[in-house]
Amino acid sequence: MIKLGPAGTSGLGFPGGLEKCKELGLTALEWEFTYGVRMTNEEAKKIGDLAKELKLSMSVHGPYYINLVSEEKSKIEASKQRILQSCEKGHLLNAGYIVFHAGFYQKKDSETVFQMIKDEILDMQKTIKQKRWNVILAPEITGKPTQFGDVDELLRLKKETGCHLTVDWSHLKARNNGKIDYDEICSKLRGIKHIHSHFSGIEWTEKGERRHLITAEKDIKELLGYIFKYKIDVTIINESPDPYGDCAKTKKILESLSK
Repeated sequence: MIKLGPAGTSGLGFPGGLEKCKELGLTALEWEFTYGVRMTNEEAKKIGDLAKELKLSMSVHGPYYINLVSEEKSKIEASKQRILQSCEKGHLLNAGYIVFHAGFYQKKDSETVFQMIKDEILDMQKTIKQKRWNVILAPEITGKPTQFGDVDELLRLKKETGCHLTVDWSHLKARNNGKIDYDEICSKLRGIKHIHSHFSGIEWTEKGERRHLITAEKDIKELLGYIFKYKIDVTIINESPDPYGDCAKTKKILESLSK
């Protein structure tokens, strides 16, 4: 199954953003807490109830201000609180996955960074279990080589902690100077029951991701072709400047390829 939906509501808010999804025949929506978790539990419950009624698969993107490997312990704790706040709201939103960028290498070696993030993931999972929040942490493949989060690191993190991962196809391209070997990536993802993913056009420099762009039809067709080839069960959240328009375009292409 392929589920499609936008990142955010493009200013439509609640209930407009969810109703727009239903109008376009979309099946997912990722609620954005990118600049802070500013939502009451009552609001989250109302959104979650409507999403369930409209049969939308919800997910949450946590705040950008997260670094689980900061030199300052206080910043690590603040990062964890932002993620856990996202989890609390995500539970009420009926959101399965809590997406976030885990941290930066800075001057640390990759193994040290991995172990630090692993420890913090395990610690947060204890709180999630204690609170009985029905969510799963899904750190994202990041768009810059200076950030923790290539596909191998996240697959290892999944294996060692039981967390999930968010596969950002565009970030993979940006991390590798515009190159992405779909066969290699899809082969590595085999065995995962469902893939939560992001997609859009992307601009990059030698330092990696610069900004998201409108998604080109040829890129959509290429990704969908590999999803069909490897029979991947996937949610595709579009993060372009026009996520609703690009989701509608993707849906149209998907329907044409399915005939």
